[in-house]
Amino acid sequence: MAFQRKLIRLSLSIIKPFTKIVSLKTKRIVHSMIGKTLARPYKKTVYYKAIINKAFQAEWIFPNNTLYEGVILYLHGGGFVAGDIKYAKGYGTMLASKNKIKVLAVAYKLAPEFPFPNALEDAVNAYKYLLGEGFDNQKIIVCGESSGGGLSFSLCDKLIKENIALPGGIIALSPWTDLTMTAKSYIINKKSDPSMLESVLLKYTKLYTNIENIDNPLVSPKNTNFTGFPKSLIFVGGDEILLDDSITIHENLIKHNCLSELIITPKMWHVYLLYGLKENEKDNKKIYQFISEVQYGTEKLKMDEIR
Repeated sequence: MAFQRKLIRLSLSIIKPFTKIVSLKTKRIVHSMIGKTLARPYKKTVYYKAIINKAFQAEWIFPNNTLYEGVILYLHGGGFVAGDIKYAKGYGTMLASKNKIKVLAVAYKLAPEFPFPNALEDAVNAYKYLLGEGFDNQKIIVCGESSGGGLSFSLCDKLIKENIALPGGIIALSPWTDLTMTAKSYIINKKSDPSMLESVLLKYTKLYTNIENIDNPLVSPKNTNFTGFPKSLIFVGGDEILLDDSITIHENLIKHNCLSELIITPKMWHVYLLYGLKENEKDNKKIYQFISEVQYGTEKLKMDEIR
């Protein structure tokens, strides 16, 4: 497994310099391909159903054997500039298959064609859709990776502002929660991060919103008042330039008397759980346990019952 990890890390480091010059069109094509690749090993264990809704684009992912009445609302990553429904269905399919839970994978509108607050509005509309379909808010889990991770926290902030009942939990993978990009980890992990560049993230930020708006809590949720937020489970790689984004939001959740667990995995990179390494199964178990706790209030089933 160490060999597989090293091979992926090497591949990411080779690609890293080219992320500065790749076109937005190419980035979006690559994300679609990644989504298909992520979903392929699990496609026989799930089925899909597109929804017709003018307010947002999404697709249902149903496991062949569902264990829960609840649902995961999945918000993909991609720096707010990439990620279509094919990409959203990638990790969304993994979530549905591994955890035997329904997933609504949302392909929110992308910048620069649709800058802030379009992505957030799509997330809010998707959440309202789930409530309208009769789902208990306490059995809805919002899961997001990278920009989608930050969007998950922004969503809950927006729901509070609109007096809408909050979800039962948040799962965030390497969430991008501070678009000011002033954290020390940008300097400390500049060389150790095999995939992410500050200059590229700055470019995405400028496409997503005006620079004078980046302190807005709905843009950079690390600035949010977290009072009343649902329990959170946060994963981040120890070598990421975004490491401090996860640490800061976890600490702020705790300061506001919210339940939060932060898992920092040494020597790992951005959204490492998407790569399906067997050595990270302990983290997948954490996700399963978290889902079970939200759905039942306790871990009622053992992992080997769904494997």
